[in-house]
Amino acid sequence: MLEDELTVTTRQRDGITILDLVGDVTTFAEEKINGAYREVTGQGAKNILLNFRQNDYINSAGIAILIGIVTEVNQNNQKLAVSGLSSHFQKIFRMVGLTQYASIYQDEDEAVQGLNGKRA
Repeated sequence: MLEDELTVTTRQRDGITILDLVGDVTTFAEEKINGAYREVTGQGAKNILLNFRQNDYINSAGIAILIGIVTEVNQNNQKLAVSGLSSHFQKIFRMVGLTQYASIYQDEDEAVQGLNGKRA
């Protein structure tokens, strides 16, 4: 996969807006991720899940993009969750402090239940 090949698709599930990120999250992904986030925010999304199930690589530029999303989520009074991260990227998210603002779940089902206030 070329490094600029990232697709972001959005869908709804149980009141949660899910952004499926397929491909590598690098500087090339910024426009696609930010565009999808702004689109769902404009549609009134309050609970957002970033699904990394089909993602193998996130570099420092990708982390910076996600920090920007976290900042906007807080300003817009939304809730953000992340699912499908490898254990390596879960550790990196903790190290850079993203977990203070976004809950990490193992998979989409757990994340949807968590965002809806239910125990898995």
